[in-house]
Amino acid sequence: MLGAARMAPAAGRGAALRLRHCSCRGLAARAARPACTAPAAALFGGEPSRTLLRARAARKLPLGLRTWGAPSAAPPLGSLRAASALTEVQAVDTPAQNDAALPPHAATVVLDVGGMKCGGCSAAVKRMLLQQPGVAAAAVNLLTETAALQIGSGDPATLGPQAAELLTSKGFPSKVRNDEEAAVDSDAAEARRLEEARRANLNLAAAWGLVLVCCSHHAGHVLHSLGYHQFAHGAFMEAMGNPLVSGALGAFALLGPGRRLLADGFRALWLGNPNMNSLVGVGSSASFLVGAASFLVPSLGLDTGFLEEPVMLLAFVLLGRALESRAKVQAASDLKALAKLIPATARLQLDPGAAPGAAAAAAAAVAAGGPAVEYLQVSTRSVRRGDIVRVLPGERVPVDGEVIEGQAALDESMLTGESVLVPKAPGSRVSGGTVCYEGPLTVRATATGAESTLAGIGRLVAEAQSREAPVQRLADAVAGRFCYGVMAASALTFAFWQLIGTELFPSALAAAPNGTALLLAVKLAVDVLVVACPCALGLATPTAVLVASSMGARRGLLLRGGDVLERVAGVDTVVLDKTGTLTLGRLELSSVRLPGGGGSGAGAGAEADAVVALAAAVEASTRHPLADAVAAAAAARRLSPPPVVGAATHPGDGASAEVDGARVLVGRPGWVLPQLAPGDADAAAALLAAPQRGGEEKQTVVVVARAGRLLGVLGFKDELRPDAASTVAALRRMGIRVQLLSGDDEGTARAVAARAGIEAADARGGMSPADKLEAIRALQASGARVAMVGDGVNDAPALAAADAGIALKGGLDAAGEAAAVVLMGDRLSQVVDCIDLGRATLSKIRQNLVWALCYNLVGIPLAAGALLPTLGVALSPSAAGGMMAFSSVAVVGNSLLLRATAGGRGRPAAPAGQRPQAGGGGGGGGGAAAAPKGAPGELPV
Repeated sequence: MLGAARMAPAAGRGAALRLRHCSCRGLAARAARPACTAPAAALFGGEPSRTLLRARAARKLPLGLRTWGAPSAAPPLGSLRAASALTEVQAVDTPAQNDAALPPHAATVVLDVGGMKCGGCSAAVKRMLLQQPGVAAAAVNLLTETAALQIGSGDPATLGPQAAELLTSKGFPSKVRNDEEAAVDSDAAEARRLEEARRANLNLAAAWGLVLVCCSHHAGHVLHSLGYHQFAHGAFMEAMGNPLVSGALGAFALLGPGRRLLADGFRALWLGNPNMNSLVGVGSSASFLVGAASFLVPSLGLDTGFLEEPVMLLAFVLLGRALESRAKVQAASDLKALAKLIPATARLQLDPGAAPGAAAAAAAAVAAGGPAVEYLQVSTRSVRRGDIVRVLPGERVPVDGEVIEGQAALDESMLTGESVLVPKAPGSRVSGGTVCYEGPLTVRATATGAESTLAGIGRLVAEAQSREAPVQRLADAVAGRFCYGVMAASALTFAFWQLIGTELFPSALAAAPNGTALLLAVKLAVDVLVVACPCALGLATPTAVLVASSMGARRGLLLRGGDVLERVAGVDTVVLDKTGTLTLGRLELSSVRLPGGGGSGAGAGAEADAVVALAAAVEASTRHPLADAVAAAAAARRLSPPPVVGAATHPGDGASAEVDGARVLVGRPGWVLPQLAPGDADAAAALLAAPQRGGEEKQTVVVVARAGRLLGVLGFKDELRPDAASTVAALRRMGIRVQLLSGDDEGTARAVAARAGIEAADARGGMSPADKLEAIRALQASGARVAMVGDGVNDAPALAAADAGIALKGGLDAAGEAAAVVLMGDRLSQVVDCIDLGRATLSKIRQNLVWALCYNLVGIPLAAGALLPTLGVALSPSAAGGMMAFSSVAVVGNSLLLRATAGGRGRPAAPAGQRPQAGGGGGGGGGAAAAPKGAPGELPV
C-alpha cells in the first residue's frame, strides 16, 4: 500500500500507528502523480478520482499527509487501514460529509443579495422574489444584505438557485447561502464591507475637497466685506471664477468620487429599478450638461453656474453613503461567531482492528512504552457519524456525540445559558462547542457539520436575521418611490412651458434666456431635477443615527446598524433572559440546611459555619463554580478551613478528602446519598424536599457528609443584578411590559421574577433556544414590538428574531453579534437608556423627514415656475442648488439638536450599595428568599 518498500512496518516504537513517526520516504515526489492516487484512495476507503493526497518527505520532521474531498460513501476516517507505519495525518478544509442526506431546515432558503442601495432596491428585490413560482413569502433585510424565501411548493434546492440567478440578471448579484460555507462567506462579506467603507471614505474626502475648491471663489465676497479688496481680486480668485475651472471640477466630481454612484444609478434605471442613485445621476448629469452647453454655446444664454452643481450634489450624497457603509461594517456576521465555537481540528481515534497486523503493532508499541490507541489530528469538517474522537480537559467538543468512555464535567453555558457544569459519563450526550473540564472523554460522533446542534442554532440566527424589520428605512422607501415622480415632474415641466406655458403666461418669457420658450423649458426642467434631488431624504436617517451613535458610545451602547434605534423606539415589550442577564451569572451560597431541625441560635450558626468550612477545605483543589461559591462564602464568614489529606476530584459528582482521619464527601445528591447510612439518607432526602414547599425558589444543592453521616445540605442561587428591580420598574413607567424567559425550571424562573418585580404570569421556565424563538414570534404575531435582552448563544436566535436584540457585554461573542445593541457597560439599566435614546432619535428622524418632504412639496413647484406668472419669480440654478444644500444643512442641524433633547428621562436610579429586593421577600445580604415554614434547620446565609 503506497508501495511496499515505503510502507513496511518499522521496528520498535515506529511499528505503531503513532502520531509523530513515519517510515515513509520520498512520498512528496510522487504525491501528485496519478499512479499514487489509487493506492492512496484505497488507504482511505475512497474513490481514486475523488481523493487527493499530498505529502512531504520527512527525515527528521514528521510527515504531513493531507486529504481533501473524502467522498461521502467512504467509511469513517477512524477505520483507516493500518498495515503500515502511517503517522501524523491531517485533513484540511474538508467539507462535512455524512452517510445520510442532511435533514431539511424547513422550507426556507436564505440568499445573500448584493447591490441593494436603498429601500427602493430592497422593495424591488422582494417584488421579484414574490413573482417566482413556488415562493410563498419573502423578506429582505437591507442592512444584512440577505433575503429569506418561504417555499410553498417545489424543491428548495432548485428554487433557491433560480431566484439567485434572477436577481443577478436584474443587477443584484446573489447566491444561496450554504451552511457548510458559512464561515467563508462571512469572512468574504466582512472583507467586502470593509472595502466598501474604505472606498466610501476616500470618495467622501475627495468630494468635500472639491466642494472647498469650488466654493473658494465665493470667498471674494467675504474678503470685500472685510475690506481685503486686494486679495478679493487675486489671480487665484479670478481662476476659481472661470467657467472652465468650474467645468473641470464638475467633470472630475462626476468621473471621480461619483463614478460608481452614477454607474449604479444609470444601470438601475436601465433595468427598470431606479433608486436614489438614479435620481442623483440624472440630476447631476443634466445640470452639468446644461452648464457645459452654456459654456460651449454662449448664445444659448444659460447659466454656467450649473457646472458646479454636480460637486455639491455628490458631496452631500456621498456623506450619506459613508455613514451607510460604516453601519454595514458594524453589522458583523453572527454565523462567524457561532462557527468559531467549533474547534478547527479533532483528535480522531484509529481502529487498530481495521487491518491485519495492526493489533500486533499496537501491542509492540505498548511493550516499547508507547500508547496502545493512536489518534490522528484531522479537520473537524472531515469527522463523520460513527467516528470516535478524544477530548482532553480544557478542549471544546468538536462534534455532537455520545460518551463511550471517561467521566467529565462540561460547560454547556454557550448552549443553555446556565453556568453550572454538567456531569457526563458513558451513555451521556454531548454537543459540539461545549468545553470539557476534568476529562478526558472518548466520544462517538452522532451528528456533524450542518446536522449539529450549533449548526442548527446558526440556521435559526440566519433565518431570523433575514426577516424584515418592523420599522423600515423611511427615507429610502420614500426616495425609492420618489424617483419616478421627480422625473415625471421634470418632464411635465418641460412639456408645459415648451407647449402652452408661454402662450398662457406671456409675461413669463421675461425670465427666459434670450426670451425663448425652449430655453425656459430646459432651464425649469433642470431646476426641478436639481432642487428635488433627495439629499435631505437620504440624510434624514443617517445623520440622526450618527449623532445618536456617538451619544450611545458615551453611554456604553454599541449600536449595530442605522435602523437599530428606529426599532428600539417602537418597543412595547422587553423579554429578559435569566442567567447572566437578570442575574449576574455567579452562583452564591444562599442557605445551609442541617439535619435534626435546629433552626436558630448561636450554636446552630456555629454548626453551619463548621459545615461550610469543611466543604471549603474539600473543594479547595477543585475547579468548579460551586467550589468558588463555597470558598467565597467561607472567606466572607472569615472561616479557616481545616487541613485535608488525599483530596480527590470526582468529575461530574463532587470532591472527597480525609479530615482528621475521616472521609468527607461534598457533591451532588445522587453521588453522596448512596454512600450514607440509611437513616442519614432519609434525612438528606427530607432536606432536599424542603425547598419545594411554599413555592420557594428551587436551588442548586450540594450534600456534605463525613464518615457516612450527613452533615448538611448547601443551597446555591444566582445573585440578582443590583439594578434589576429598578430597571424593571423604570421600563414599566415607560409603558413597557417586561417578561422573563429562562432555561431553568418554572419554579426557579418565577422566584427570580418575583425578586425583580416581574409578574408571575410573565415568567416562563424550561425554555430551549427554539422555544424562546417561538415565544418571540408569538408575541410579534399578537402585535407586540419586542426587545430581547440576553447574553448567551442560546439567546442568539431570539436576539436575531426580536425587533431589537440587546446583548450584555458579559455574553458570548455570538450573542453580541446576533444582537442589534451591545451594552458595553454590562448594566441592565442601559436597556432603559437605549430605549430612551431610540425614542428621541426616531422623533428627530420623523422631524427630518417631514422637513424634507415639505421642502420638496414647496421647492419642486417653485422650481417648476409656479410663481413665474404672478410674481415673475423663477429660481436660478444657483438658487436651486442653494435650496438643495440648505435642506441638507437643516436636516443635519436638527439632528445635532438630539444631544440636547435625548436625556435619561426613564433611567432608573443607581442602586445605593445594596441589591434591590421585590416585595420584601429577600432575606439577608444575599437576597435569599425567606425559608418556608417547616423547613428543618434552614439557616439563611
